[in-house]
Amino acid sequence: MRTRIRGRRRRHNPLRRRSDVVEAWWALAVGVLMLVGAPLAGAGAAWWAYDGAQAHAAARRAAQHHVRAVLVEDAPATVPSRPGGGRRSLSAPVRWTGTDGTARTGLVRVPAGLRRGTRIDVWTDARGTIVRPAPSSSMILQQALALGVFTAAGAAFAVSVAHLCVRRALMRRRLAQWERDWARTEPDWTRRTA
Repeated sequence: MRTRIRGRRRRHNPLRRRSDVVEAWWALAVGVLMLVGAPLAGAGAAWWAYDGAQAHAAARRAAQHHVRAVLVEDAPATVPSRPGGGRRSLSAPVRWTGTDGTARTGLVRVPAGLRRGTRIDVWTDARGTIVRPAPSSSMILQQALALGVFTAAGAAFAVSVAHLCVRRALMRRRLAQWERDWARTEPDWTRRTA
């Protein structure tokens, strides 16, 4: 007489071990964690990073002032290379009028070949010091997406490592059980005494 439980036949297989049942349920859990848990972890990390970075960028934008500066001298036509092979940033002096009305000067990074008198956008803080502009929304989105992808990949890697560790532990347990069972069965099969 066969009975069905939710579309599956109930089987009482004498060869099925407890470790087989544990491994089957563990494989199901790993599948759910890989298909649902890792993407959710990545999405959560990306959302958290995006919200935090947007708030930080808004605070920076509120503290910064956009100023039009004038290039004081010509920028070199080419950027000199470093002895190690990398390129140095090209800085040139600029002049602007601060929010308090005083004339200020400073160095900013500019493209090579700009002529004296060229207007350049700079951002200053409350003290009038040149600062880097707050990141744009697209930059924040790119960074948040990258963090989300790496978080999802890290979660998937952690689940994979855990899966391998559990499978190895179950295999050791099976082998130890087989050794114990064989130690009891071998004398009957080989007619040897222990």
